[in-house]
Amino acid sequence: MTRFLLRRLVWMVVVIWGVVTLTFVISHLVPADPARLAAGVHAGPAQVASVRKQFGLDKPVYVQYVIYVKGVLQGNLGTSLVTRRPVLQDLLDYWPATIELTLFALFVYVVVGIPAGIISAVYRDSPLDQGTRVAALFGASMPAFWFGLLLQLLFGKDLGWFPLDGRLGLLSSPPPHVTGLYVLDSLLTGHWQDFIAALHHLVMPGITLGLTSIAFVMRLSRASLLEIIGRDYIRTARAKGLSPFRTVVVHGFRNAMFPIITLTGLQIGSLMGGAVLVEDIFDWPGIGRYALQSVERMDFPAIMGVTLGVSVVYVVVNLVVDLVYMLVDPRIRYD
Repeated sequence: MTRFLLRRLVWMVVVIWGVVTLTFVISHLVPADPARLAAGVHAGPAQVASVRKQFGLDKPVYVQYVIYVKGVLQGNLGTSLVTRRPVLQDLLDYWPATIELTLFALFVYVVVGIPAGIISAVYRDSPLDQGTRVAALFGASMPAFWFGLLLQLLFGKDLGWFPLDGRLGLLSSPPPHVTGLYVLDSLLTGHWQDFIAALHHLVMPGITLGLTSIAFVMRLSRASLLEIIGRDYIRTARAKGLSPFRTVVVHGFRNAMFPIITLTGLQIGSLMGGAVLVEDIFDWPGIGRYALQSVERMDFPAIMGVTLGVSVVYVVVNLVVDLVYMLVDPRIRYD
């Protein structure tokens, strides 16, 4: 187990180094002058040269690379060309909103997607199964940005059930900062009105972000359970008089969990990295919106910082998924 963890940690470092190198190379291949963009369109040559020197863009590329790698090792991701703040500080400010949105999407993913797949497998070829499969097909084929706009028009504008954008109302102040997650912070500090408001604002963007993931896990849960249902021990359990639902859920679902766990791990990183359009539609001040604004303004340090952060999330989640395998099935060992 120790050797496995050490080996995985080494590979995590290699992967992150590869991401750092690749993003650095791409940022220097893009035909744009970040110093000109940072100085502004009306800046003169002297101002552009000053900005270039300030951010170290006047040095040779290999020197810039060495400086950047040393900075990453020290927790310094550079300075944003737009906000003029450390990129790490920007990430720490924007990331909690995306984490909160991702956790809500995963909650809907687990509460709706997995049970729907189980019910669809238990009642195979029934009208309920057909309806679940149609819903999964709809969710997998519907673009998230289009679904989000439909929710805004129907439940936000026409019915007025949910707010159209933001994390809180314009007249509301954030709860005292504990984690940066408004729903959790309001619970921890006892601000119940903020809790209701934060949860109210979270519903539509969370469902929009998790739509595709819910559809995928519904189909995967159904397919995995249908494969398990044909096993001998399931037929034996049924022959003993157990109900179909108890047979599948109690005896079969644990063996069908491995592809679901794998998909869940992949979806965590995918949700965080794919929240760009959803956050832009709902004016959600998260890391996706920050990344989109950075791309629009060619803010290379911010783009590289976001890419590195999402990559770290991916590699950590993959490690956690491998450890969860051992908890689900004690026969699995990584010796």
